Amino acid sequence: TEHTLAFHDINPQAPVHVLVIPKGRYVNFDHFCAEASEAEIVDFHRAVAEVVRQLNLAPGQGGGGYRVISNAGVNGVQEVPHYHLHILGGRRLGRMLPRAD
Repeated sequence: TEHTLAFHDINPQAPVHVLVIPKGRYVNFDHFCAEASEAEIVDFHRAVAEVVRQLNLAPGQGGGGYRVISNAGVNGVQEVPHYHLHILGGRRLGRMLPRAD
């Protein structure tokens, strides 16, 4: 789209693993929300929804569901200093973290 790119991850962690990134230079979600234009923010989120639709992941539309992940900072294990979302699906993904007892 005008403000967003989407492509398959080169090291997929699920049968479907797509990255969605804004074309602008944003480090993480907080930076994106604070600095991106309204047009960029709307375009980005609509692009995420379009990827989910095109890949038939949306529950109730034939898909079994999906997970959206964004890592930020050291504790979030952010490996790339450019904001992006991971869309994962294509199978039951299981818990992200073990339950805290």
